[in-house]
Amino acid sequence: MVATAAMICSCDRQSPNGETAPSEPARHELVIDVSGALRKRLQSFSPLPEPPADPTNRVSDDPAAAQLGQALFFDERLSSNGAVSCATCHRPDLGFTDGLSLAMGVDQGKRHTPTLLNVSYHRWLTWDGRADSLWMQALDPLEDPREMGTTRGELAEIITRDEGLRRAYGDVFGELPKWLSEAVAGGQSLAARPPRRGEPGDTEVASRWAALPPEQRADVDRIFVNAGKAIAAYQRRLVRGASPFDRFVEGLAEGDEEKLGSLSPAAQRGLMIFMGKGTCTLCHNGPNFSDGEFHNNALPTLHGGEPVDAGRYDGAAVLLDSEFHAAGPHSDDTTGAAAQAIRSLRQTSETWGEFRTPSLRNLADRAPFMHQGQLRDLDAVLEFYSELAGATGRSHHQEQILRPLRLTLDEKADLRAFLDSLNGEPLSETLLKPPSTPRIDPDSAPTFPR
Repeated sequence: MVATAAMICSCDRQSPNGETAPSEPARHELVIDVSGALRKRLQSFSPLPEPPADPTNRVSDDPAAAQLGQALFFDERLSSNGAVSCATCHRPDLGFTDGLSLAMGVDQGKRHTPTLLNVSYHRWLTWDGRADSLWMQALDPLEDPREMGTTRGELAEIITRDEGLRRAYGDVFGELPKWLSEAVAGGQSLAARPPRRGEPGDTEVASRWAALPPEQRADVDRIFVNAGKAIAAYQRRLVRGASPFDRFVEGLAEGDEEKLGSLSPAAQRGLMIFMGKGTCTLCHNGPNFSDGEFHNNALPTLHGGEPVDAGRYDGAAVLLDSEFHAAGPHSDDTTGAAAQAIRSLRQTSETWGEFRTPSLRNLADRAPFMHQGQLRDLDAVLEFYSELAGATGRSHHQEQILRPLRLTLDEKADLRAFLDSLNGEPLSETLLKPPSTPRIDPDSAPTFPR
C-alpha cells in the first residue's frame, strides 16, 4: 500500500454513557511527502544492522568472553584507588556517559565521556580516534593516571588472585602462566608497565617493567590485551535500535498504518529539516547517524578561550605509535581492512582540532554534549548550530559547510522531536550491572541478551 497524505489507526473513544468503546478510526496525519526520493534516502538510515564483525578480536562475539568482560567493566579493583571502574564514567543509567562536562576518574580528564551505546559501529574510537578497535580503546583508560591509573601487571595479578576471574579467563584464553601464579603466591608485586607516551622512562613502575624478563613481559602484555578483548566483547552487546524512527521507516516499506504513526507530525517536520535546511546529513548519516569521521565545527570551548585541544591530529599520532592497533602484533587479523586503514593513515595538520562525529541515536540521558561537554543539553546544541554564537577557531571544514541555520523556534522544536524519535528500545537489565559470576558454563554457550 502506498502511503497517503493521512494514515489511519484504531483508537478508543468514550461512549455517551462514559464507557470506553471502539472508536471511529483516528487519523495519523502524514505531513511530509514520503514517496519517491525521500523514501529511498530514509532506507539508508534504517534499520540498524548487526554490528560489523571485528576480525582483530577473535573472541568479539564469544558469550563467555563477554561475561568476563562485563565483570571487568564493573570491577573497581582495576584502579589505583580501588574506587573507579569503567562504569564510573560509563554509567548505564546515564546512557553509558557520566553527566559531567569533563570525565572524572582517579582525577579529572580533559574531555567529556562519550557514550558506549552502539559504540561497535564506529571505525575509530574516542573523540580523537586514538584507537581503531574496541579492545584497543579499552586498554588506555586502565593505565591512564587520570582515568583508572592501574598497570597491566596489577591487572594480571588481580585476575590471578581472583578464582572466578582466573577460571573465566582460562575458559576463554587458556591457563595463566605458571610463573605468574607462583609470583602472586609468593607476594611479588606486579605493579609494572612500560612508560606511557610523554612520560619519563625511569618511573618506578617502568623500572619494575624493565626488570621483568622479556618472556614475562610478553605474558603480561597478552593478559592485558585479552582483558581488553573481553571488555570489548561485552561492549559490542550495548546496542540500542528499534526506535520510533525505525518503526516509521519500516511502516513506509510495509504500508503499515500503525507503524507510520510512530513518528509524530512534529518529528516528521523535524525529519525534513534534518534532511534539508539543517544539512545534518553531511556528517550524521547512515544507520548509526554518524559518518564516523572527524570535523572541526568551531565549537565554543569550556574554558571560554581559543581551542587548545589538537583532537584528531594528536589522536592519529598516538594510534600510529601504538603496538595495539589492528596491524600490530596483538591483533588477530593483521591483513584485513582495519589493518590496511592503519597502514594508510597519516598525521596531517589539517586535522588539528577535529573530533569524531557522535551518533545521534539514543541521545536521552547523554547530556551535556560535545567533546568537552560544553553544550549543556540538546536545546543548547540546536541553538549553537542555529546562530553559531561563540564559535571559535577556523578550519577548512568550517569554511566549506558550517553556516548559521537560522532556525525558528518552531523549527528547533520540530528538530528536537525528530532527535527524540531516535531513542531505541532499552537494553536488557542483565547488561546494566555486574554479572553474578564472571564465568558461564562453557558448554552452554548461551546467546548473550541485548
